[in-house]
Amino acid sequence: MGEDTPIRDAASVVLLRDAGGDPKVLMGQRGKTAAFMPNKYVFPGGAVDLSDGAVSLAGYPDAKSMARLGQRSPVGLEHAIVASAIREVWEETGLRFGVPGAAPAEMDPDWAGFYATGLQPSAEGFHYFFRAITPPMRPRRFDARFFLVRAEMAMGDLDDFSDAQDELSHLHWVRLDDARALNLPFITEVVLAEVAALAKSGGAPASVPFFNNTANVSEFLRLS
Repeated sequence: MGEDTPIRDAASVVLLRDAGGDPKVLMGQRGKTAAFMPNKYVFPGGAVDLSDGAVSLAGYPDAKSMARLGQRSPVGLEHAIVASAIREVWEETGLRFGVPGAAPAEMDPDWAGFYATGLQPSAEGFHYFFRAITPPMRPRRFDARFFLVRAEMAMGDLDDFSDAQDELSHLHWVRLDDARALNLPFITEVVLAEVAALAKSGGAPASVPFFNNTANVSEFLRLS
């Protein structure tokens, strides 16, 4: 653990349900023995895998989101981040974002289970709205891009998490007004404030807040 802990690219997804009425978000609890944020309630998400860069996507977030993903990031990483967001939601909740279609002739084993459902992965309707890099001196560090998507766009029963791979426990829909009462990481509280504002406005973000903690001095930016 230290300042030189490698920073891994990651994606996290906020699923917003009943946005026009009593909005709720899907959250789960990390295990008590987890090296990173034990016992904390978080959104589905995780590190980008090598397989994410090669998977074919049937749909992408809006053009502005894609352009912002490319800012202050390695060239060409946008695709892998978006694919990772879809995969992490599927693995951690069992919910799938995709469109009906045949599986490719060749695929990475990490994606075989997704294609077995008769869907091709699609991130249509995803909005990139937040980014944060874990500060130094943490056992794990991530450059996390957060996406917001209407939960109703997922395929299947929104209350059925039976296909989840048990990476998160206590998966449940939390009223947006009640979410801050959970055991949350600080950055998740900040993200929730952004979600609340977007839920009220009903629109995409005018810019993307970016907490850049690459070095010892924190830098707050906005990606326009």
